[in-house]
Amino acid sequence: MNRTVGGHLRLAFFLGGVGLHRLTAYRLDFLLGSGAFLVRVGLQTLAVGVVFSHVPAVAGWSYHQVLFLLGCSLLPRGLDHLFTDQLWELSRKLVQRGEFYRYLIRPANPLFSLLSERFFHPDGFGELAVGTALVLWSGAELGLDPTALQWALVVPLILCGALIHAAVKLFFASLSFWTVTSMPAMQTATQVSEFAGYPLDLYHPSLRMLLTWVLPFAFTSYAPAVYLLHGSTGLVRWLPVVTGLSLLAALSLWRRGLSRYEMTGS
Repeated sequence: MNRTVGGHLRLAFFLGGVGLHRLTAYRLDFLLGSGAFLVRVGLQTLAVGVVFSHVPAVAGWSYHQVLFLLGCSLLPRGLDHLFTDQLWELSRKLVQRGEFYRYLIRPANPLFSLLSERFFHPDGFGELAVGTALVLWSGAELGLDPTALQWALVVPLILCGALIHAAVKLFFASLSFWTVTSMPAMQTATQVSEFAGYPLDLYHPSLRMLLTWVLPFAFTSYAPAVYLLHGSTGLVRWLPVVTGLSLLAALSLWRRGLSRYEMTGS
């Protein structure tokens, strides 16, 4: 078992390096893609600054607290982006064009084989770098002094958030086994995830419910941020359960879709 896990990790780093080299070979496209990401995050940060230039707080959140939350939302998103970006291709075309079969004939787990075609996506590194910068700077401005337990939970909080992002993407990408393409649904879920970069207190109760218990993006950013800022464990205590259930739902649908694809011979 350990040998299998170690082999997959070594293969992941090797394939990630190959993919990153392939992307950087076209330097203009690489720079344009990286620049587009920085512009998007820059506009988000600027929008927050414009709002707080007129008011001292929004729904009880100060300027630096909102930036801290925005940084917290980028960290799990970036980690997920490094390893699961290829799920977009599954939702977009792999089933529709009959190209998915190639993952079934390789001597590796089909899900690993699929994901490994686009490991270490550059945008993921950008999200991790910007998210880290925002968290450290805003945390310093707020004078945060995390406890030893909070420090110890930082990595698990980010990891669980990344797994939730991955689970939601896998769930909607797997719908393509039935619908041939699930790109619109996946795009909608991704757009909904953007709301998690801002305080849930701003939203209508129905949207808060959606972001917490249906598409649980609140657990990727809001719950960890509130815990790190205020020590509140109200939502964060549910994080392991929500992460596990999200993965279970996504992997169950993936396996059913995989079985269906094999049976139909499509």
